[in-house]
This record gives sequence, structure tokens and C-alpha cells, in this order.
Amino acid sequence: MKPAILMLAAALSAPAATFYVTLSGLGGEPDYDQRFRMWADDIDSSLKRAGGDANVFTLIAPTREQIRTRLGDIARQAKPDDALVLMLIGHGTYDGVDYKFNIPGPDLTGTELASLLDRISATRQLVVNMTSSSGGSIALLQKKNRIVISATKNGTEKNATVFARYWAEALRDPAADTDKNDAVSALEAFHFAQRKTNESFDSEKRLATEHAVLEDAGKGDGERAPSAENGEGKLAAVFPVVRLGANAAAARDPAKRPLLDKKEQLEQAIDQLKYDKAAVPADEYRQRLNSLLLELAKTQEALDQ
Repeated sequence: MKPAILMLAAALSAPAATFYVTLSGLGGEPDYDQRFRMWADDIDSSLKRAGGDANVFTLIAPTREQIRTRLGDIARQAKPDDALVLMLIGHGTYDGVDYKFNIPGPDLTGTELASLLDRISATRQLVVNMTSSSGGSIALLQKKNRIVISATKNGTEKNATVFARYWAEALRDPAADTDKNDAVSALEAFHFAQRKTNESFDSEKRLATEHAVLEDAGKGDGERAPSAENGEGKLAAVFPVVRLGANAAAARDPAKRPLLDKKEQLEQAIDQLKYDKAAVPADEYRQRLNSLLLELAKTQEALDQ
């Protein structure tokens, strides 16, 4: 493998394990209880079908202590090269200072949630807060190497959200995999769910009451259109949330798993190179890209055998 490939692949090596935690909060009424649980179960099913190194935990209407216990267990198990994906579904509130996730008993505050996440040594983290007022949690949760996605752009968008419905769909619909590499990245899932959410309001001829944003630079309020220009989306583009098709099958095959890891490293390196294209001299960019693509083709050929 050429030096440029080694450097990029090493910097973006696939996590040894991924811990997934989905929290479905209180609905407040039977319709919402059923809706939230259905979306959480949908996500749970997609993650478990993907196989491989996934550790999947889904908590329905958990108490604050149950959440603390689960995240505490992960803090004791996770290693620095692991990854964490935390997804919140339900109702949330924001008082102008702190965000709260509605659960049985005392609500979980954004401040406490950030503290629990900070104790987990997994350096690559994705938090998808799909509740009402979720935008109010961004400033509390943002951190270097942590991707934060929220269903609302701030804490004042208080209506019940539908973003979770389409996020769940993104984790099982091949259409979300826009680069057709049999994996859905955090950025791809964000764009898919965002577009579907907007379309749902348009089709019902209703004024949109939620505007999803993404923040992965460790600062700012999040962006509805992440790009190299605004500095958002770089981590999300190279963070695979779920494997599909052939990748999911390879993840379940111990003989093919090393090749799959290498393939994912190369794909992530290509994505990062494309994101940084404006900062790389044209000749160097073409050389790096061609080398990575050649190595990727060889790896894919070995996987297909």
C-alpha cells in the first residue's frame, strides 16, 4: 500500500467495536407511546441485521437510573478505538438553559447526558437527538470527535417531531446509501431523514415545525446543509452507522471481516480526501485518489471471491 494510503487509512481506521444505544422516551399518550416504540424497534432490527461488531441496546421508556447504568456499563467496556452511537426518540423540553429528555420519573438533562458520554473512552461518537426541542442540547453535547444531530434547529421548536421515523427508514433503505458502498454514513442518514421530513410537511401542506441540523466540528449551532464551506459534515461523512447488503453479510463472516475492515478504511479515506479537496494541490489530489481507488478495487475483488 502506498504511503498516502497508509497515512489516510491509519487516521481513519475502522472502530474495533460499535456500541449502539437507542432510548425511547415517554409518549404522554398511547399514540405517541406506540409511535416511539415502533421507531425504536425498527432501528433495533436494522442494527441487529447488520451483524458484525455491533453491541445493540434498546431501552423503552427507561428511567434515569437505567440510562445511567447502561452508559456506565459501556464506559467500563469501551476502548478508545471503539465507537458509540446514541439515539434519543421521544419528547424533550428546553428552558433556555438546559435540555431535558422526557422519561419516567426525573427527566434526564442534557448536562448529565453529556457527562455520562464524556466518561466513555470511545473516541468516535454519534448522538442523534430526535426529540422536540432537541436543538437545545447541541451546545451541551458538542465535543471534539463527537457528531451531534438534532431534529430541531434550536430548543424553541417544541412540536412533536417525525425525524425519527425517517432516520429509522434510512438505516434499512438502500436509497439512503447514495455512494452505493453498502453502508449508510451518519451524513447520508442525516440527508435522507432530513429530505423525507421536509417532504412529509410539503405533502401535507403544513408549515414545517422542525428543521434538522448537524454539528461535528465541536462548536457552533449546527448546520442544515453541512459542507466543507461551513466546516460541518467531515466526521459524519466517514462515520458508518449501519452496513447493508454484501457488507452486512461480510461482517458476519470471520474470514471476510479483515477485508471488510480494509475496504471501509479505504472508503473513509476517499471520503475525507474529497472533503479536503479544496486544500490539496490538484496533482497530489489526483495521485492520492487514484491510489486509493486502485487499492479499493483490489480489496473489493478479494471480497467478491
